[in-house]
Amino acid sequence: MKKIAIIGRPNVGKSSLFNRLVKKRDAITSEQAGTTRDVKRRHVTIINKQALLLDTGGLDKGCELFDKIKEKSLEAAKKADIILYMVDGKSIPEEEDKKLFYELQTLGKDVALVVNKIDNDKMKENLWDYYEFGTDAIFGISVAHNRSIVALLDWVYEKIPDSDTIKDEDDEDDVNIIEEDDEDEFDFNEQNEEEEDDNFFYTDINEEEFEDDSIFAQNDKIKEFDENDINHIKISIIGRTNVGKSSLLNALLGEERSVVSSVAGTTIDPIDESIEYKEKQLTFVDTAGLRRRGKILGIEKFALMRTKEMLENSNMALVVLDASEPFLDLDEKIAGLVDSNRLACIIVLNKWDIAKREDYDKIIEEVRDRFKFLAYAPIITLSAKSHKRVDKLYDMILEINENYSQRIPTSKLNEVLEKAMRKHHLPSMHGQIIKIYYATQYETRPPKIAIVMNKPRGLHFTYRRYLTNKLREAFNFTGTPVLFKAKKRGEK
Repeated sequence: MKKIAIIGRPNVGKSSLFNRLVKKRDAITSEQAGTTRDVKRRHVTIINKQALLLDTGGLDKGCELFDKIKEKSLEAAKKADIILYMVDGKSIPEEEDKKLFYELQTLGKDVALVVNKIDNDKMKENLWDYYEFGTDAIFGISVAHNRSIVALLDWVYEKIPDSDTIKDEDDEDDVNIIEEDDEDEFDFNEQNEEEEDDNFFYTDINEEEFEDDSIFAQNDKIKEFDENDINHIKISIIGRTNVGKSSLLNALLGEERSVVSSVAGTTIDPIDESIEYKEKQLTFVDTAGLRRRGKILGIEKFALMRTKEMLENSNMALVVLDASEPFLDLDEKIAGLVDSNRLACIIVLNKWDIAKREDYDKIIEEVRDRFKFLAYAPIITLSAKSHKRVDKLYDMILEINENYSQRIPTSKLNEVLEKAMRKHHLPSMHGQIIKIYYATQYETRPPKIAIVMNKPRGLHFTYRRYLTNKLREAFNFTGTPVLFKAKKRGEK
């Protein structure tokens, strides 16, 4: 599949064109230079041919971060087959643009000069100045107003081989007008309220109706799901700024996929990349580092919104902590997003190569004390920078995915339940006898269990926690939450 790279200096509209071509608001756009930092990849259809579109960071220099962004962008250009070099048509041609354009031409690729921000007929006069670049492949467009883009796409279309044509599908418009959305406010809740253990196990989800009183007559009913889901694991890498999330992604992929620098908040757009491991597809997502609400500025608001969206669509989270520094309250709040999204989880203690290893037991104890709500999550110590012990993560992810996706037969589930109730009877509620009739698992990913009883409100959270512990003793639920729903017979 041909690769199309959108290259240019900062603030010329590269990400806006990227969004236009993929037909959705994927890349974050703003007037701030350096918004795009990593190379974003998406499949795109140009009329009826498929290609891989690359959105790159601005070609600028001046500090460690921008030098690395430029390096990544030029690497993407070298790997691409078609290069769209964008410039700002509202300004006169700059010598730096000419120099970069000529440098790209020496790569032997198909290169087009895209002059953006030609918003009206009067501004077409500005286009003449850019003919001094000495190329016939020059296109004056306006991404914001969706003007004159068809000619550019026709040029790109001719460069894509016929073998990449989509078969037996109706041709679609090559460009969709993307309406301006209202700005959404991202509210990173401070969560100062006292934590309630009850919330860890309880969730409101649509359940099946249980009509049969018999424990073993349920026929092991379970909500249907796509079997292929088990073979595709979506893993979000989350944590506060500068804990090493991008370094961990690069180590897991075995390549420098994300820009890594000492600048806090380097990652803005979530970057996702998939690998195959033991016949499973692992999709890792490097998310933006989270800060306290009062410190969220400008484009970080949108970055955090994307992080939240990624978590909602993930199965598992790697909560990255900096083992070389004291843990913060913010670490707990970030980890709380894993709990609220009911994700499988691994706690990653990064930078172990510079941590005080003699304090291992003390550090583990502090993690368990601070993150009680992630008591089910295993802990791994590693160094993303040196790649030490990173390879251990792959098998841990597969094992936890099995636990996250497993279904427990009704007979075995109720066998454990009966033994637990014989050992500790259900407490009464205001003198009323509480009875549990049976339990059955009704969904996976994560495992969700319905407890059918005469008075659901009588199941105290302490007894629910007791039952959870008994289930964890009997079955391997390492790395995954176990959710309970108490309900009456026949209740939906």
